[in-house]
Parts: sequence; structure tokens; C-alpha cells
Amino acid sequence: MDSVFLIKSLIILGIFALSLGIAAYETYFERVIAAFIQDRVGPDRAGPFGLLQPLADAGKLFFKEDFIPTLADKWLFILGPSLAMLTALMTSAVIPFGDSILYDGHEILVQGIEVNIGILWVFGVVSLGVYGILIGGWASNNKYSLYGAIRAASQNISYELAMGLSIIAVLMMSGSLSLRTIVEEQHGMNWNVFYQPLGFIIFLTCSFAECNRTPFDLPESENELVAGYHTEYGSMKLGLFLFSEYVNMFISSAVIATLFFGGFNYPGMDWVYSALTSKMGEVTGHNLATLVGTLVFFGKIAFFIFVYMWVRWTLPRFRYDQLMDLGWKGLIPLAVVNMIITAAAELSNQPLLVNWVGLGVFIALLYAGSALMKSKKTSV
Repeated sequence: MDSVFLIKSLIILGIFALSLGIAAYETYFERVIAAFIQDRVGPDRAGPFGLLQPLADAGKLFFKEDFIPTLADKWLFILGPSLAMLTALMTSAVIPFGDSILYDGHEILVQGIEVNIGILWVFGVVSLGVYGILIGGWASNNKYSLYGAIRAASQNISYELAMGLSIIAVLMMSGSLSLRTIVEEQHGMNWNVFYQPLGFIIFLTCSFAECNRTPFDLPESENELVAGYHTEYGSMKLGLFLFSEYVNMFISSAVIATLFFGGFNYPGMDWVYSALTSKMGEVTGHNLATLVGTLVFFGKIAFFIFVYMWVRWTLPRFRYDQLMDLGWKGLIPLAVVNMIITAAAELSNQPLLVNWVGLGVFIALLYAGSALMKSKKTSV
């Protein structure tokens, strides 16, 4: 049991280290992708190909002056970035990064903790993350910081509603709140995205808003609020705020891959498993198959991280009224419609067909309604 405990501890520490390491190098790859899109030279000074740039950034932040404004609430000022970072790292605990490892007759899940309310854990912890921004913005005693904090709170509340409704449609299909069960239901290529294309688009859009990424980065819009909720922050306190956003981007990409793209499942996985176990034995083959699935999962995560960065350097920032209109008048009604279509599909014998037919009927009705409204305006 001591060996099993050691392996489980190593898995937990590995997930923690990967979350930090990947988030650190997201800053590097964001600069590289931005340079490519804008046709300019990216980071190339710190180490070969600029690979040491994240370490240089960390050193720069660490050695900057760490100050607290005179009129700020000192302890809340410190608590804000700490809470933002804590909630960002806690979310990865329930994500299944792989199948399982066989060791000494025990099956050890490649997951921090397996709980039957995994998706509620993710949703609850992510919701708490906004408190770090709120506390930091309010404690700064700066009107620009406060405006940024208020924007972040209202934005998160608005988009969490649509995100929750899109998740309900997935839960209706899987019948479980466990992330591992949701992944196992998508064995091979039976991914939820084929059943829930609208739900995926809604969830992805809400994820941009939850991570404060362009075009939803109004809580920290420099042209209106100087820097937003972290205007008064410097040194590693600012670093924690910025770093937590990159950790959230990694976690949200992992959740998207888990809910809609099969997690560690991939086409041909049964053939790979059979080939490995027949050549290398049950234990070694199973563990190697788990490693392949984990690598596939991280490949999916890398793709969605790239999508985040691609969108940032492609789309302009929304106006605040546009952001709120999209959340309340656009995504929430769409999520409700998607939930109704999913309910009808689950009651039928052909859920895939009914989902797509229902989505097609809704698009046709939406187009017909908009055309009718346009013709009425023209006649008036």
C-alpha cells in the first residue's frame, strides 16, 4: 500500500507541476504565435529560440519592487492574487488525464481525486476564482481597479449561466456528474461534440469569458481602465494574477477536451490496447496504452490552447454592452434551446439523428423569423 500511495502522490504532484509548467510556457508560445500572425520576430533572446523567456519573465517580476498602496487594505490586497492562483490550481484535481496504471495488483487512476460530482467541483471552484479579482480590485482603493473587478464579476455571472446550461445537456446524455464516467461514455470516437455541436460552441465561448481572454478581456482593458483590477499590483502579486489566467486557460482546455472530445479516448484505441498487451503483457501493455491516451489528451489540450491564442490575435475586443447582450440575450436562450433538443433526443431511439435534426429545425426557424422581421421593417 505504501508503493500505491507513493505512485498516487507522484501523480498528484505531476498534475500540479504540469499545470504550472504548461502555464509558464503558454506565455512563450503566445508570443511566438502572436509574432507569426503579425509577421514579426518573436522572443529569440533568452536562450535558444527564446525558450528561456518564461524564466526571464519570472525573474523580472520576482526582483521588481513589491509595494502596497498606502490606502489599500493590506491583507485583502495580498489575499486577492493568492486566491486567484489557488482556485486556478484546485480545478485540475478532478480531471482524468489518463485511464489507469496497473501496479502490484492495484489499479491506480491517472487523476488527482475521483469524485462522483467532478463537474460540480470544477464549476464551483471556477466560480470562486472571481472572488480573487473582486477582492484585489476592491482592496486596491483605486476606481479603475474597482471598475475592472465589477466588470469581472458581472461577466462571470452572466457567462456561467450559459455555461452551466450547456453542461446540463452533456449530463443528460451521460447520466453522471463524474468526469471519468463522462469520458468513459465517449469510448473510441463516440465523442459528445458530435451530439452537442451547439453546446460545444456555447461552452467554448463562455470559457473565453471565464478566462478573461480576448474578445472578453474587458476586466483588464488597458485603453479604458489603465490595467483594470490589477492596476495597483506589481512584482509577483501581479505575476500571480497573470499566471492564474494561463493556468485557467490550460484547465478550461482540459475540461473542453474532457466534456466534448473524449478526454483520453481516441479512434483505434482498442486496437492499440490489444496490440500492446499481446506483445508486452497485460500490465506493461495496459500502462503503455494509458500513456498513449494521456499523450492524446494533452494533444487535444494543446490544440484548444492554440485556439485561445489564435482568437486573441484575430478578433477585436467587444464593447461592454455587446458582451452583456451576447451573454444574456444570445447564449442563455441558445443553451435553453440546446437543452430542450437534447432532452427530446435522449427520449428517442436515435439521439445523434434527433440532435442534428432538432438543431437544423431550430436554425431554419431562426432564419425564417429573422427574414420575416427584416421584411416587416422594410415594408414599414
